[in-house]
Amino acid sequence: MVEPDLAQNWSVAADGQTWTLGLRQGVSFSNGDAFNCYQIWAQWYTTAWIDGFPGNFMAGYNVLNFTGVNFSASTVNMMNGTGIIKPSSQLLSIMSNTSLPIYCTSAYTLVIHTKAPFEFLPNILVQFTGVIVDSQFIVNNGGFGTPATGNNPNFNNVIVPGTGPYIMTKYVPNSYEEFVQNTNYWGANLTAAQIATNPYVDPGHYKTIFVFGKTDDLVRYTDLSTGAAQIATIFAQDWPLIQQNPTKYGAASIPNQSMIIEGVGMNTLRYPTNITLVRQAIVHAINYTNLGQSVFFGDYAPLVGPEYAAFSQFYDLGNLPPYSYNLTLAMADMKASGVNTATLQPLAFDIVAGCGVCISGAQVIQADLGAIGIPVSVNVIPATELTVPYVSGYNSFALDVNYSQQLAQFTWMGYPSYAPNEPTPADAWVAFVNNQNPGGGDYALYGNPTVQACVNSFFSTTNVTQQIGLCTTANQRIYNDAPYIWLASPKLAFASGSVAYDKSAIKSFLMDTSFTGESTTAILNTVVPAS
Repeated sequence: MVEPDLAQNWSVAADGQTWTLGLRQGVSFSNGDAFNCYQIWAQWYTTAWIDGFPGNFMAGYNVLNFTGVNFSASTVNMMNGTGIIKPSSQLLSIMSNTSLPIYCTSAYTLVIHTKAPFEFLPNILVQFTGVIVDSQFIVNNGGFGTPATGNNPNFNNVIVPGTGPYIMTKYVPNSYEEFVQNTNYWGANLTAAQIATNPYVDPGHYKTIFVFGKTDDLVRYTDLSTGAAQIATIFAQDWPLIQQNPTKYGAASIPNQSMIIEGVGMNTLRYPTNITLVRQAIVHAINYTNLGQSVFFGDYAPLVGPEYAAFSQFYDLGNLPPYSYNLTLAMADMKASGVNTATLQPLAFDIVAGCGVCISGAQVIQADLGAIGIPVSVNVIPATELTVPYVSGYNSFALDVNYSQQLAQFTWMGYPSYAPNEPTPADAWVAFVNNQNPGGGDYALYGNPTVQACVNSFFSTTNVTQQIGLCTTANQRIYNDAPYIWLASPKLAFASGSVAYDKSAIKSFLMDTSFTGESTTAILNTVVPAS
């Protein structure tokens, strides 16, 4: 469920394409700059302009028609001073132009016009797109960037004002951040009942919070165990220490029906994973129970992709069973494939350094596939190689296809898991099986007209019956083609570890509701002390 924050309310016209958002009034950024529709307009258009309309705006959801949008450096030049908050008549005429896909009808009314009905628009405003910054501050301090130069890197180390319950007062790169409660936060006087309705607007319970960046897992556990820290991210190597002491430690847990996936994409364009029988053999050669116990510490739920289990209306259409461990069937499929395993060169499984669950999971899969004669080489690569020509899924489908014969046969989905770009039922389809995606995510280089019809239906109709019909057919096709090894929906926030806390100090906290991995710790204002 989408709850209001900086947008108090919204409505959609009968055409299903025109959304009107009423913005919260009286809100200011931490430096005193006013929040209004013009701030959002400037941020969104500048971001899309830098990326090349539409580029990857709204995380690849191509729902807006930017054809004819005249936005350039001259538009940005009008914004200096207080030009965004209090636009000149010339700039205001542009911001209020109703022929644009995004425009302001007043300082506190934002209108978004989609090029086709898209019922999940509010969902995509609670993620990356909806993170609103002080555009006036950015423009006055060097600007967002340009299409030629990309995003302005100067803001990597500059604290940009926000509207939230905490203000970052100090930032030491690769060391720590200091947050102080925002006494001018718009929600400072919310009632307990209002906060209960939407806990994410809580004004917070601590005056000052420090977040330290420490890369060594044992150091983080030591800080937690000695009281130097009250909350810490703990990964696989030290997770048993948390499990063994449930009276002292609690941990963030993910529901079975979540939006987080553990899986492996198989390169459907490179030999031998371009052979359907080989992929079918692979998905039946894996001992999922053993992998779940040894890699996910037993905290997982079986999965049938591509949909996230959280969206029950679109999940596992056709009621298909999860792929099962069946060594006899796997060996029969390999024999039928015609592949001579005796002369087969090792298949590449490239894993990014530092991803413990990816490495341990790949090693289990390597051993399981060895039982049916498929040799696998697990290669640990630096983060700089998380792109072509090494692994797929991190660039556009079109670019990845150009390197299909060099890209590894196996790619782990995400780091350490895959979570949605945007929390909508369309997201998994858009990412994993969409051969028209400019934003990446198709780790298997997979797509066909049957499946694409399902993908496209989310952006062409609001008829759920029609969408489910198309996606049911597509789900069966994907299941039979087996482009992905759907491993599990992990319950631990980081699959083989989670965010742990000292129960004597902390009562509870919330994580990102869509489990995107944007935050590796608790959402600060939701941290409740034990007493």
